[in-house]
Order: sequence, then structure tokens, then C-alpha cells
Amino acid sequence: MSEKKQQVSRRQFLNYTLTGVGGFMAASMLAPMVRFAIDPVLKASAGGDMQAVADVSEITTEPQRFEWTVEQVDAWYTSDVTHSAWVYKNENDEIVPLSPVCKHLGCQVNWAGNEDYPDQFYCPCHDGRYLKDGTNVPNTPPDAPLDLFEYEVKDGTLYLGQPVPREEV
Repeated sequence: MSEKKQQVSRRQFLNYTLTGVGGFMAASMLAPMVRFAIDPVLKASAGGDMQAVADVSEITTEPQRFEWTVEQVDAWYTSDVTHSAWVYKNENDEIVPLSPVCKHLGCQVNWAGNEDYPDQFYCPCHDGRYLKDGTNVPNTPPDAPLDLFEYEVKDGTLYLGQPVPREEV
């Protein structure tokens, strides 16, 4: 039996080498782009995170501003961000957590923030006004009611999630 030796010519060797190096370079350039494209799908959603805000015993029928701090991660930078909400109990003894962000320009609203409009939320940016339940006063700049926070009560503590826009009150 005669065995024929398989020899690789110089041309084939260069062709294989250049193809391998080129493939490796293309893969190393494409890998970060693919990772960047699918990264949001791989990350867990933070939408359901609830933060402890206050004891339920502190909540009265008068709206009070409660603040809490969460850790926010932007790429490699981590910072503490303070959020706030206006919280009160309505006549049915239900907790109403309102977002303090005006629906007109995104300014912060204040409870009884203007002497002319007591018992209303007032936005100083363009004289926007909201009633106690968060509905916008007709003929004022805001065209939508204040957002309501998702909330739950556990062991006498109020936990707030993300603000949810509402259509009708």
C-alpha cells in the first residue's frame, strides 16, 4: 500500500492563516456589538421594585411629602437618587400616593403652594393647579391628572413602586 503524503502548499497555508486571522478579527469586532444589542433583553426588569417610604401610622388626611433614596446605576457610575411622593388617606381611609411631577412641564407641585388656592396642588412654573385627588383644574395648563404610584402595605409600612399615568379619575 502506498500512502500519499498530504502536503500543504505555501498558497494554501497563507490562505488558511489569513482566513483564520480575519475571522478572529471580525468576531472580536462583532462580539461587543452583539452584546450591546441583546443586553437589555438579558437584564432583569426593575419595574416591580418597591421601596419602603413611611409607616402607615404617619399618613393623615392632609397630603404629606415623603422622600426616599434609591441607588441608580448608569453604565459604570452609581449614584443615589431621591424620589418623592404626596401621600394622604382619602375619606374611605384608602392611601392615595400621588406623583409630585406636573403633567404640563414636569415641574414639582406643592400642596397649598399658593395662598390664592389653598387645598390644591400648585405648580409654580405656569400656575398649574390640581385638586386634592390629583385631577387637574379645568382651564389651567396641566391637561392630565397627576400620576399615581403603585403601592402596597406590608407590616404597617407603605411601599411605593413606579408612577403610573391615569386617564380618568
